[in-house]
Amino acid sequence: MSGLAQGRVDRQGRLVEAEPPLARLQESAGARLGQPVAVPQIAMLARLSQRLGLLVSRCVVAADGADNLDLWVEAKPDHEGVKLSVGGWVRRPNQTASSEFLDDVARTRGDWHWETDVAMRVSAIGHAQGEALVGQSLARVFRFIDDGVDLPVLDALAARRSFDAQPAVLRQTGEALRLSGQPLVDGGGRFAGYRGQAFGADEPASAKDDVITAFPDRLERAMRGPLDRIIDQAALIGGKGEGPLRHDYADYAGDIGTAARHLVTVVDGLAELKEVERDDVRPRSDRIDLAGLGARAAALLRVRAAEQQVRIDVASLRPALAIGDEGRVMQILVNLLGNALRHAPAGTDVTLSTAVAGDRARLTISDMGAGIAREDHERVFEKFIRLTSSGGSGSGLGLYIARRLARAMGGDVTVSSTPDQGAQFTLLVPAA
Repeated sequence: MSGLAQGRVDRQGRLVEAEPPLARLQESAGARLGQPVAVPQIAMLARLSQRLGLLVSRCVVAADGADNLDLWVEAKPDHEGVKLSVGGWVRRPNQTASSEFLDDVARTRGDWHWETDVAMRVSAIGHAQGEALVGQSLARVFRFIDDGVDLPVLDALAARRSFDAQPAVLRQTGEALRLSGQPLVDGGGRFAGYRGQAFGADEPASAKDDVITAFPDRLERAMRGPLDRIIDQAALIGGKGEGPLRHDYADYAGDIGTAARHLVTVVDGLAELKEVERDDVRPRSDRIDLAGLGARAAALLRVRAAEQQVRIDVASLRPALAIGDEGRVMQILVNLLGNALRHAPAGTDVTLSTAVAGDRARLTISDMGAGIAREDHERVFEKFIRLTSSGGSGSGLGLYIARRLARAMGGDVTVSSTPDQGAQFTLLVPAA
């Protein structure tokens, strides 16, 4: 198969138009036209293009039955979503598991990775400041350093060869790095750009350590697409969209969807964990009102509260001006409020209140659940700690991430609780 297949992804990530080759690939991946894009690599490019508002093109390998397909995918955003052009369509046998694993290790070596298009413009970069660098030429992103001889990287780039351990500086931050890179080819064997890795200049590149540090990224890539498809199909079966179904089978579909959504929270937690544990995390310093953000968090979770027969009481919210990263504060509040709802008995209230004392503004979320023993007050903020198996899903990372983000903003998250008398979690941030 050769030539281009056109398609369109709407703003909700659904493949709403597709020429036959692309439609068949969507079906092979377990979904139909009008459902979310089922090929993870294509879905990721569509999301990236829409988020950045830029044309993104990349060589990808997609599974099609027992074989692999080498594809060249171009995603171009517009007011309706993203226009897709998919070419290449070179079919080849699947690799053995060991070869697949070694190839994955090679691609994920390094502290973070980067990629260019055929014109040597950066199309993807794993650095924390990466979004500002996408679209720039490789030479504007990195300054290559002469080690006392001619720059081998320039010859490699000109000849489209691999290179390794090239000293460089990330121009935007001044970080000293060592770069490695490998040329990419599209389905027709044509040069398609470079994929490379960046290592901190002072850190040795241990293959074993690379696999461990890259694990959250690899896990998210491997699981996100299949989990999304499981959730979609479970909802379709449970909703009896394909016709009548026995009641117990519909219940099984609901259980499958619930389990898949739990795994999604675990994957999300691992990806977020890697991000917040970076030494260079720098939250923004916005002027915010904790009361307004608390009301927004309550609105987001009001339907869930109603399903659990719990009332969210915001009557005690008073203006509390503070300095913090608005998006991160909202993330913390949704996490704390979600925890409170998880443990609040039916027929009770979860209460939000604000206050300003000295140089700190605070928002407290109180529930009437089972409470937490004093000796466990600090344990709840440790990674992967869940004190009870009841109360629904959770990764055991939410409170750890919430406290780490709060402390990065100059604040904290604290707990006050007595068994059988509920719990009060308080977010503290610098007052404005």
